Amino acid sequence: MTSLKTLDLVGCKLDGQIPRAQGLCDLNHLQELNMHDNDLNGFLPPCLANLTSLQRLDLSSNNLKIPMSLSPLYNLSKLKSFDGSGNEIFAEEDDHNLSPKVQLESLSLRGRGQDAGALPKFFYHQFSLQYLNLANIQIKGEFSNWLIENNTYLRVLYLENCSLSGPFLLPKNSHVNLSSLSISMNHFQGQIPSEIGARLPGLAVLLMSDNGFSGSIPFSLGNITWMQILDLSNNNLQGQISEWIGNMSSLEFLDLSGNNFSGHLPPRFGTSSSLKSVYLSRNKLQGPITMAFYNPAKIVALDLSHNNLTSTIPEWIGRLSNLRFLLLSYNNLEGEIPIQLSRLDQLTLIDLSHNHLSGSILSWMISTNPFTYLYNSYDSQQSFEFTTKNVSLSYRGINMWYFIGIDFSCNNFTGKIPPEIGNLSMIKALNLSHNSLTGPIPPTFSNLKEIESLDLSFNKLDGEIPPRLTELFSIEVFSVAHNNLSGKTPARVAQFATFEASCYKDNYFLCGEPLPKICGAAMPPSPTPTSTNNEDNGGFMDMEVFYVTFWVAYIMVLLVIGAILHINPYWRRAWFHFVEVSINNCYYFLVDNLPILSKFGFS
Repeated sequence: MTSLKTLDLVGCKLDGQIPRAQGLCDLNHLQELNMHDNDLNGFLPPCLANLTSLQRLDLSSNNLKIPMSLSPLYNLSKLKSFDGSGNEIFAEEDDHNLSPKVQLESLSLRGRGQDAGALPKFFYHQFSLQYLNLANIQIKGEFSNWLIENNTYLRVLYLENCSLSGPFLLPKNSHVNLSSLSISMNHFQGQIPSEIGARLPGLAVLLMSDNGFSGSIPFSLGNITWMQILDLSNNNLQGQISEWIGNMSSLEFLDLSGNNFSGHLPPRFGTSSSLKSVYLSRNKLQGPITMAFYNPAKIVALDLSHNNLTSTIPEWIGRLSNLRFLLLSYNNLEGEIPIQLSRLDQLTLIDLSHNHLSGSILSWMISTNPFTYLYNSYDSQQSFEFTTKNVSLSYRGINMWYFIGIDFSCNNFTGKIPPEIGNLSMIKALNLSHNSLTGPIPPTFSNLKEIESLDLSFNKLDGEIPPRLTELFSIEVFSVAHNNLSGKTPARVAQFATFEASCYKDNYFLCGEPLPKICGAAMPPSPTPTSTNNEDNGGFMDMEVFYVTFWVAYIMVLLVIGAILHINPYWRRAWFHFVEVSINNCYYFLVDNLPILSKFGFS
């Protein structure tokens, strides 16, 4: 097929090496070759240089060994796009006598964490790059700002997890075309350059998380008109969160979590009409939750957990009609859950744990509506921490959109558990532990068919454990310890056969496996109350033993006092002097007041 121009072999389960002689290398009219998602291995054959008409080459998601220098592709002068992601990228010594003829517009070598050394000279000869992805390749060294300077049409640059260090260096001149820059998960230090907004004015996506940046957020970032995604999480940034952040009109996603920001929350996002996700957790923010959103109906995620926020949960949260994730845990919030939260019929996850909240639990806190997932460009950045199965887990990307959970643990909630919670058939985790909830466990909990973690421990629940809970075949963690439950434990079948005695401990009227107390065993009879103690002890105290111990203790006290007075003459004289003075005082008191007492009939 010598005239073949396009060959697509995606996902064909091909294995072995790319033929080095006949076959592909003879297709000198081939313009597009796609062998993505196979099991090919070995090195790139030198005969690929024969494909002089090739414009697009995709070998991603195989087990090939591709040199970082891309030397087998040097002579492909028409090649504009190469994707070698998901293969083994290795370092190859540069041949300084060779000069590449290829000028790529798109290059992706997203690796598997291999050490590829410094950037080879091939990259110094590239001036037409528009898309460059070198993520997960251990390049090391400082940031190669010349990549931006040399490629004036560069729009996307991904360098996350490349072991880059030192300061973050900006290009010397303004670069208006760069719209997406990711340098997350590196070892950058120092401050974010103050002129970043002026040098990179076209940024729409800026990802700088998981580094060692310090200082404050540069004011010039607020001048970037088209900024949509800003992620500065997990650094050492400090100071107050500037109010100008609320004036970034195109901003959709903001993540400043995991820093050392202090002071109050930004009072308003006055012009951020597109804002959907706000993550400010794990900082040192203080004061009440006073935030105003330009378009509250667009807010989908609000994470203010792990701060020092005080006062009550504000009523305005009820206006966030499309809110799906609300995390306010590990603060100092108090008061009751505002009734306005009942309007949040799209809510799928709420975490109010580790606060000082009180009152009763609302019965309509979680959406039961089927969820239709809509892709967002920043989904890979979104994440939250939620404790389930007794472990704090991080949910990221598309997975978080399908997780449904409630955590109200470690508060002061009272009253009964609303039986309506049993209608949340898709919930994965429910934690109501460490409160003061009373009443029985709702039998409707047997409808929670998808639940994996159910923790009701450390409350004041009573009654029997609903026997139909054994129908929860997905449950992995279950605890009702430290309550006032009675009756028989659930049958040791299905998942409940895996739960140990610690899941039921400190329920003194509970019996059955795995507890040591056997149901129906002969129990010692309660003492029969006598006519002298029936009304006083109610069957809970042996009054005969009480009287004996009381008189023994009384006599022992008198004997100890007498022994002390006998041994110590000074205390003995003082004691008798005290008794004498007391008797005289009583005598003179009666003598002086006798006329008055006689009027009242005392003689």
